[in-house]
Amino acid sequence: MHARPAEPLAAHTASTPHTSTDTTRDGQALDPHPHGDTDDGPRTSWAVLALALAAQILVVLDISVVNTALPSIGRALHLDGADLQWVVTAYLMMSGGGLLFGGRIADLLPRKWVFLTGLTVFTVASILSGFAGGAGELIAARAGQGLSAALMTPAAMSIIMTTYSGAQRRLGLTLWGAVGSLGVIAGVLLGGALTTWAGWQTIFWINAPIGAVALLAGLKLIPAAPTPRVTVKQFDAAGATTVIGSLAALVYGLGATGQHGWLSARVLVAFASSAVLAVAFKLREDKAAHPLVPTHTWKVASLVSGTTVMLGVTGILVGTVFLASIFVQTVMGYSAITAGVAFVPFALAITVGTVVARHAMAHGTPRTIAAVGLLVVAGGAVLLAQASAGSAFATGVLPGLAIIGLGVGLVFAPVSVSAMAGIPPRHAGMASGLLMTGHEVGAALGVAVLSAVANSAGSLASATGVVNGVPRGFATAAGIAAVLAGFAYLRMPAARVAAGAGMHMHH
Repeated sequence: MHARPAEPLAAHTASTPHTSTDTTRDGQALDPHPHGDTDDGPRTSWAVLALALAAQILVVLDISVVNTALPSIGRALHLDGADLQWVVTAYLMMSGGGLLFGGRIADLLPRKWVFLTGLTVFTVASILSGFAGGAGELIAARAGQGLSAALMTPAAMSIIMTTYSGAQRRLGLTLWGAVGSLGVIAGVLLGGALTTWAGWQTIFWINAPIGAVALLAGLKLIPAAPTPRVTVKQFDAAGATTVIGSLAALVYGLGATGQHGWLSARVLVAFASSAVLAVAFKLREDKAAHPLVPTHTWKVASLVSGTTVMLGVTGILVGTVFLASIFVQTVMGYSAITAGVAFVPFALAITVGTVVARHAMAHGTPRTIAAVGLLVVAGGAVLLAQASAGSAFATGVLPGLAIIGLGVGLVFAPVSVSAMAGIPPRHAGMASGLLMTGHEVGAALGVAVLSAVANSAGSLASATGVVNGVPRGFATAAGIAAVLAGFAYLRMPAARVAAGAGMHMHH
């Protein structure tokens, strides 16, 4: 389950200003009020937008549907606690780590074929996920889904931006944001219903007919567009490989702590490898002629601080869904569909928090609102840390979930607005791509960190382990939220920013 700012105001394609043929296009696509973006001219068929949204629905749902199916998947495939978190993080790690690279590919190669390639791989990986007979097969297939999503999402947004203009483009952006917002609720409900009525495999197999129809439609509907001649150096594959490798090593190390301990050789080697690859990425980016993230980006304090806060709050959000979903099904005995319904108030609370934050920004600074939101998150996590085997959902789980949801909503809007404020249109694609990457990577790390802490008190595959481990996980989440609140207040911009700026998250 993900959440994102409520109003889509800019595209998040990870295009970079070095591609001269795309600079003007991206500037118009990413500026909330681009010059010359009028309603004049012929109307374009909505078929291409419907196709792009259908593909994006697959990407959105395939994150949140898994959460309510996790206990069923764990029982069927005999997964341990570390394996359960990998089912979630493999997808998020590859989609987040590969997002900037996917945006680069969509800029340099024909976006039609980038989109269709991503859609094809996603569909095949979905089918393989449903047929998985063990942890390794399922995790590998989920990683394939994530990597293809990193290709498909920037290409789909680029297709929308270059196909439509004026009122059609604005409606397209609105619907793109609605897909993300509705996906939060629809995903947990659909995942719960399919798991309960037809088996966990169907949450993956349902993508096959949708993907097949979308692929055939895309071949006919998406217009071919000329692209400039490119060189291998423009892609920066080495940079993408090192950043994904660093993230994978870190997540692996966190997952191995439950079984081997934090100071075991395996865990320490994984952490060291992650650090080495992170340094290699930084050195590579400093020397690359076409870096994934231009070096001057790191000097934009508002963007760096916003991305950091986005990473942290998304980690708490997705980690909360992961732990709470396992708790209500394993300890309270909820069915998958009941668990899905139980998360609806949580999703609604996030929406309420976002609306409140946008109104509050007319009177306060983003850093203050974000800091308050994070303290609210910390309070909700403290409540959830009190959950026990005898807790009732209405009194022991729902209040904490609702408070965390409200706090998360309070954080998303000011972070996205302040991070993107003052970014010139020609750099907006890169900036929003970086913020989106923080969102996705944060989700992967949040599940990895909180599940590692929970697994240290007992396996999340057993009821006893869940009762002992989940409160420890939420106590850690509370501490992270409190520290992040201090960081947000000290590092985010102190100036007031108009609430009409910002960006949206794709899922």
